[in-house]
Amino acid sequence: MDDRGRVPIPARYRHLFSDGMKLTLSPDGCVEVWTNEGFERMEQRVMAEPATTLKGRRLRRGFSVRSWDAELDRQGRVLVPQLLREKAGLDGPVVIAGRIECLEIWNPKRWEEEMAQVEATYREEMESLR
Repeated sequence: MDDRGRVPIPARYRHLFSDGMKLTLSPDGCVEVWTNEGFERMEQRVMAEPATTLKGRRLRRGFSVRSWDAELDRQGRVLVPQLLREKAGLDGPVVIAGRIECLEIWNPKRWEEEMAQVEATYREEMESLR
């Protein structure tokens, strides 16, 4: 991440974001980078919980107030809003990871901690998919 808060998106993914993107703060402490279509699918899942319930309202608030519209600049970078940078601990080097549905931008220390947790439980979680 540069001093202005811009992160280069890997070239192999840039075509996916040619029509813009959504950035949101993950509950896991990273910034998620969604295609507009992927974000809309996630919105539908969030909205499956009725707005008449406290859970539904909180899910909507948690998802929508943490989300920003963004686009790539000519160099293939995305500007991460200051609030997201602060909440995700992004300042300087970052890790960009693919998560099938979206990309994730991580603070390297948080990424190491997350991957330690993934490694500790991955085998059992994969076996439970049967």
